Amino acid sequence: MNISGTIRNIVVALGAGLSLALVLAALPAGAVAGGLKPLSISMDEYAYPYPVHLLPLTIEGQDLNMAYMDVPSVGKSNGRAVLLLHGKNFFGAYWKDTIEVLARSGYRVVVPDQIGFGKSSKPDIHYSFHRMAANTRKLLDTLGIEKVAVVGHSMGGMLATRFALMYPVSVTHLVLEDPIGLEDYRAFVPYATVEELYRSELNATEESIRRYHRGYYVRWQPVYDEYAMAAARWKLSAEYPRLAMSSALTYEMIYEQPVCHEFGNLAAKTLLVIGQADRTVVGKARVRKELLSRVGQYPELGRKTAKLIPNARLVELPEVGHIPHFEAKERFHRELLSFLQE
Repeated sequence: MNISGTIRNIVVALGAGLSLALVLAALPAGAVAGGLKPLSISMDEYAYPYPVHLLPLTIEGQDLNMAYMDVPSVGKSNGRAVLLLHGKNFFGAYWKDTIEVLARSGYRVVVPDQIGFGKSSKPDIHYSFHRMAANTRKLLDTLGIEKVAVVGHSMGGMLATRFALMYPVSVTHLVLEDPIGLEDYRAFVPYATVEELYRSELNATEESIRRYHRGYYVRWQPVYDEYAMAAARWKLSAEYPRLAMSSALTYEMIYEQPVCHEFGNLAAKTLLVIGQADRTVVGKARVRKELLSRVGQYPELGRKTAKLIPNARLVELPEVGHIPHFEAKERFHRELLSFLQE
């Protein structure tokens, strides 16, 4: 980042009501020295594995764009479609290997970036899983897809659950890959205001982002660093405060809009894939130390959730963390394809 870019960041953040000291602390290490290459919050410089299209949406009087990949099958099509829903700290491109596996198996694969994420618009609006599900249904309608198998990872698992509850006739299969929200975070994570969440986003550093991402895995590999560094590079953008606000608002959405109380209402046959080393808790840093050993226990949560969902099958992956489609790629894809053929 050059000096003028740094000044623009400071001006934008000061306009949001932050002190100069806080703004300077929020700038990433190396921002002025030129360590990382800036990445716009629309990810214009970031190449996705397949062509990206835009669906225009109007939400709360704002004209927005929802980015998505629509990947046709390779070779003979089986006439079926799969929808892949990304997690909170990711975007559609991280499904690239899963897209390839599905497309080569005859599936059409649709991969949206939800509003507020990836190459989609980053507005200051009321975020809700209901709205995200409705946006996703509109995308499928635009593409002429009536029925779809829905795969959701992490936050995408919460969205997939909401989508399946809102549009049960549309969902042929439901796959929840280490979804967050298997427990109600309101019961043990202290409340934080949007302003507090926003400041937390601004205060993140390259080191803290990388450390957070490494917590997803049992066995870290350098290739995973791409996604942590995308987040660090965003912080070098003059528009980063806008992304930080949309991120804070989606954290609020996760906290205030649990789906775990409605698992019993799911009609779709469901595959629940759980990495047994996953201990993800949204807002974990705010949880009292004496509670940490009792929350985010995915082995227990997975078994409990599988019993709540009427037609569910549980796959437990030993020594795997929060992202099985990275860390146990072959097993995850094998289980996914087998389930979709049922």
